[in-house]
Amino acid sequence: MSELNTVIAERIGNVAVVKLNRPDRLNAINMAMVYDLVEAFRTLSREREVSSVVVTGVGKAFSAGADVKEMVEMPLESVVREGHMPLWEAMRSFKRPIIAALNGVTAGGGLELAMACDIIIAGESARLGQPEINLGIIPGAGGTQRLTRTVGKYRAMELVLTGRLISAWEAYRMGLVYKVVPDEALLDEAIRLGREVASKSKFAVELAKESVNKALETTLQQGLDIERRNFYVSISSEDGKEGMRAFLEKRKPNWKF
Repeated sequence: MSELNTVIAERIGNVAVVKLNRPDRLNAINMAMVYDLVEAFRTLSREREVSSVVVTGVGKAFSAGADVKEMVEMPLESVVREGHMPLWEAMRSFKRPIIAALNGVTAGGGLELAMACDIIIAGESARLGQPEINLGIIPGAGGTQRLTRTVGKYRAMELVLTGRLISAWEAYRMGLVYKVVPDEALLDEAIRLGREVASKSKFAVELAKESVNKALETTLQQGLDIERRNFYVSISSEDGKEGMRAFLEKRKPNWKF
């Protein structure tokens, strides 16, 4: 992988770990980080050995959000034409699971980055929220949309309108995070989950990820149609045939894709 300035990307077996690396700014997302993350995801998408990606932060925060200093100086035209959109598009089109491991503050664009991932695990010290309202602005990368779809209108409305940060356990009770673990176990647990996913057929995982994501983007009938199509594809695939044969023969499957 080419050298990145604001991101550290490394491989631990078949799990890639991408670390936001601006600890002096609580990993605030600036345009340099946007481009580095886009490059990291593009590179990882070409590495067949990578089965899942863990995203976390260096230091005391996952990410405190967008870099306000940079944002306030950006011309409106630049924000409208590009902004952070390249990052959200790179993540949307990434076929393998992305696991967010939240260490510390996860606010504003940082929470939106986490919600653009497929699974969220939080350390006990994590604090989450959409505090944009305190700056006289609103969330602009999923904070009013993904958050509402995840926790419901009334909880999302309260968080967006007050800008308060919630604890990891409150986020867990809302269904915003999948699991809360001790801070010192956070990265290990995220990698363990990544390895568990890596033991499955990559092709089936890609189809399953697409199907689950479509549940939030379509009507029920449209989602069922996509699920049914992907089901037919999976049972007709080489890995699907191999998995069913392995089950009948009481052995471990040998995935090809």
